[in-house]
Amino acid sequence: MLVNVRFAPSPTGLLHVGNVRAALLNWLFSRQQNGSFLLRFDDTDISRSRPEFVDAIRRDLTWLGLEWDKEAKQSERLVNYQKVADQLRQDGRLYPCYETPEELSLKRRMQLGRGMPPVYDRAALSLSDEDRADLEAKGRKPHWRFLLDREKRVEWNDLIKGPQTVDPNSLSDPVLIRADGTFLYMLPSTVDDIDFEISHIVRGEDHVTNTGEQIQIFEALGATVPLFGHYSLLKASDGGKFSKRAESGSIAALRDEADIEPEAIISLLARLGSSDPIEAFIDYESLIKGFDFSRFSRSSAIFDDLVLDHLNARILHMLPYDQVKNRPQMRGMDESFWLAVRSNLEHFEDVALWRQVVEGPVSPVITEKDRGFLDEALTVLPDTLDDESWKNWTNTLKQSSGRKGRSLFMPLRQALTGQDRGPEMAALLPMIGRERAEMRLKGHAA
Repeated sequence: MLVNVRFAPSPTGLLHVGNVRAALLNWLFSRQQNGSFLLRFDDTDISRSRPEFVDAIRRDLTWLGLEWDKEAKQSERLVNYQKVADQLRQDGRLYPCYETPEELSLKRRMQLGRGMPPVYDRAALSLSDEDRADLEAKGRKPHWRFLLDREKRVEWNDLIKGPQTVDPNSLSDPVLIRADGTFLYMLPSTVDDIDFEISHIVRGEDHVTNTGEQIQIFEALGATVPLFGHYSLLKASDGGKFSKRAESGSIAALRDEADIEPEAIISLLARLGSSDPIEAFIDYESLIKGFDFSRFSRSSAIFDDLVLDHLNARILHMLPYDQVKNRPQMRGMDESFWLAVRSNLEHFEDVALWRQVVEGPVSPVITEKDRGFLDEALTVLPDTLDDESWKNWTNTLKQSSGRKGRSLFMPLRQALTGQDRGPEMAALLPMIGRERAEMRLKGHAA
């Protein structure tokens, strides 16, 4: 089977990690199967869809490395949906309803009060042509519902959840077209899945009921029904859900405010909710090769910021110079600097601290008890500093001062860097240079 999958965001807000998890799982599967990945913008909600969110979604996916093979916008395919709606009307599967939201709400309350499920009673099917004409003459405009086949249970073998069944008798006939003529999610989505020959639909478990309804629409249109997979929903570390209109968890906030690397986000989301260990990956090939729907659990997965921060640090410790050399913070710094400092980074912005240690100014940290030792260190500081200078210098000081271990190395580090810990001094000392080292050993900011 040729694998065609899609990611279908609504451009009504920023992408958050829950959205990206849907994109990632589809992308990993498509790449593993040498298939195609469609980016489809579900932008039929004209009042809330924004072009700036379309651009933001493209930017976020590109930054994460999730390239797509095709792109489509539902707003450009309205004629296709109208044709299918007309076909469903002719086949008697799409019927007009005239109840107001208030009337439907009253019906639901009455049903619940009687201990009945709040399922639409199909009263609109009993209206005569005269009844409909009279309602429309009074200004009522119909919304349109899909007529479910309640004689047939819907069953499918879910890629993640296993055998699933939905009883149509427990469902209201879904509204496919609003009273203002605009389409809801289900009809355009189904038509697109048919037209783009989508083979697998992988999405959150909150769509399981939708799947029961959509399968009947696929069948009503004589189309091949795709395979479905529903993964457990992602929860925030406080147990809540992510909202794409909330800054918490948005990809933009993680990138621009939290200073998180894209590989850290991908490494976490690719394994969350699965039996595979969460590890840091700077190359996605291993994730692609090992991807398997059978490894995913039915339990909710927790997106933990602390785990993300840990992965972010691990990613930075692994990144080669070529992947960071063009970032503004690295301008003018060579590979030796990056290799020296990367293992001390938690976020890339930490580069600025170690760049200042190298370039100055740094205020030395010198205690009174170490003043004499640092004066002695200055007298034997090599004229030329290279990769061997730190070892030779400290060996000389060890012999002349009798100091060793922490009492030998810490005063030198604090004076030269102003820090208690950091990259290997053997690498930092040549980059600091003799002139700055001399000034700092004397206690001057340099």
